[in-house]
Amino acid sequence: MIKAGIVGATGYAGAELVRLLTAHPEAEIAAVSSVSFEGQKLSDIYPAYVFLNDMICENQDAVVEKSDVIFAALPHGLSQELAAQCLSAGKAFIDLGADFRLESEEEYTEWYGGTFLDKELHAQSVYGLPEFFRDKIKGKRLIANPGCYTTCSPLAIAPAISKGLISTKGIICDCKSGVTGAGRKPTQGSHFPELNEGFHAYKVASHRHTPEIEQTLSKLSGEDVTITFVPHLLPVNRGILATVYADIKDGVSFEDIRRAYEDYYKDEFFIRLLPDGKCADIHNVRYSNFCDISLHHDKRAGKLVACAAIDNMVKGAAGQAVQNMNIIFGLDEKTGLVIMPPAF
Repeated sequence: MIKAGIVGATGYAGAELVRLLTAHPEAEIAAVSSVSFEGQKLSDIYPAYVFLNDMICENQDAVVEKSDVIFAALPHGLSQELAAQCLSAGKAFIDLGADFRLESEEEYTEWYGGTFLDKELHAQSVYGLPEFFRDKIKGKRLIANPGCYTTCSPLAIAPAISKGLISTKGIICDCKSGVTGAGRKPTQGSHFPELNEGFHAYKVASHRHTPEIEQTLSKLSGEDVTITFVPHLLPVNRGILATVYADIKDGVSFEDIRRAYEDYYKDEFFIRLLPDGKCADIHNVRYSNFCDISLHHDKRAGKLVACAAIDNMVKGAAGQAVQNMNIIFGLDEKTGLVIMPPAF
């Protein structure tokens, strides 16, 4: 059994890791930590876990000592020293935060206000979006686990941009997120009276996930890609819906695009390419590691409209982290993640 530890186990992503790993047939949770709730039982913080996981929140060092793989569900800026500690101890480290996602230190400084504390350590990290970078993840010990927007948007457009079927100019990523993406700590923006019966954009064309999406799309296309990214906050708990708009190149038919998607994702269990006429819906991926994709042709404007839906706490966070763990340790990457979404 793989011994898994979770640092930051009482935040939403950490709690979701607890839910998934508790049911994993090849892994067991060895230790969990929480600065805010050290010494308390997980089931006291999340009563849904009573009798299923009553572990006591320990300190960070205990998690590293007891585990083969450490998941860090921490805010940006808090993972670099922990990653160095884990790798020095011969442990695998999967970071659900942003510290290792950007390859450019200059961009990391611009968007997050930090620096790379150990450039050699950053050079060892691998961006953990399995559908694109699976071969690079295998056998590695330091994984930068992508977040929700940065998973959903590239998955929506990858086959078209990698095959050169759409222009890399003028791509628009119009995304909607459930409020769990804002984290567990209450804010005015996530307060029920502020959120309920409302719907608004935020951080328009200035969200820090922008360079991460561009980094992935640039790798897939072989060109420098600049996007317009506009996130919105939905008054729901879970889900990301990314609607991506791109210009179809001259001479390319919608049938060409459809075939490219079918070929690109034909062996990807967690990608469900929907039939023509269907629309991706966050309702149909809740609590699962699936990404549903629907394709639409705006013939009048000559545009591809690609919609992708994921559960932001699973495929957009904890589920993808478990998928990466499975790859690192040589397991079938579906292990522990074949969860049917509820029908209603």
